[in-house]
Amino acid sequence: MGRPQTTVAYASHTLIKAHRACYHGIVIMPDLRSEPTPTSEAVTNNIRVEVIARYAPENAQQGEFVFQYTVRITNEGSESVQLRSRYWIITDALDHVEEVRGPGVVGEQPALAPGQSFKYSSWCPLKTPTGTMRGTFQMVGANGAEFDVEIAPFALRARITIH
Repeated sequence: MGRPQTTVAYASHTLIKAHRACYHGIVIMPDLRSEPTPTSEAVTNNIRVEVIARYAPENAQQGEFVFQYTVRITNEGSESVQLRSRYWIITDALDHVEEVRGPGVVGEQPALAPGQSFKYSSWCPLKTPTGTMRGTFQMVGANGAEFDVEIAPFALRARITIH
């Protein structure tokens, strides 16, 4: 005979499953597959975008949490492309959404020949210890056609100690 299973929703809308243990109360296991990780990867029109994020407490000020993220953009296609602009959607733990648009990345609009990569790092401050980022890069091909490249969602998670 199996143990009774209950599905419970919590604030971030992720489902968790609780199993009643005979002598140990309730054991809760999060469904980790639905939670973004601090890394992401997506390929759109032969352009690969990889991201890794980390909590950067050394750059935070009182009342904020700062995250560093590093992005690598690789042209896996057969024609040159150029990154023109970026669009980020940043969501904190309170579901406050901030949208950031602008030309290029870190002051550059890199052109990528076939097989070439461009890597950069930047920062994101939040008022909460967790959040997510996702977005798009607007690119232009050698033929002048413009297209968007996905930046898959990734998590921003601070390691905090509660005393």
